[in-house]
Amino acid sequence: MDQKKKTHDRGLMAEGVAELFLRAKGFQILERRYKTSHGEIDLIALDEQYLVFIEVKARASIEDALYCITPKMRGRIGDAAMHFLACNAKYEQYPMRFDVMAVRLPFTIHHMENAWNFGE
Repeated sequence: MDQKKKTHDRGLMAEGVAELFLRAKGFQILERRYKTSHGEIDLIALDEQYLVFIEVKARASIEDALYCITPKMRGRIGDAAMHFLACNAKYEQYPMRFDVMAVRLPFTIHHMENAWNFGE
């Protein structure tokens, strides 16, 4: 198996682990791998009163996962979030939040809530 396929498969596994973790915390998962022409959001969920857009990163260490989210990536995720809201008006009343799930497989997970503000 080539390295690109391994990386893709590891990312899918990390997203699955993150989804299970969030469901166990009471999140309602609305979308997984939401794709637009502007960007992709790994997970979109409701957490009580928040609409949460979640970026999942799988790396060798939790620190590497947290630090690999660039301003350009945050902008693409924000644009995709605006697309989601434009297509799903019923969620407009929820305040939104951008979270990061840092995953070191197989089972180390760090959930950083409100990792950045929209427009940063």
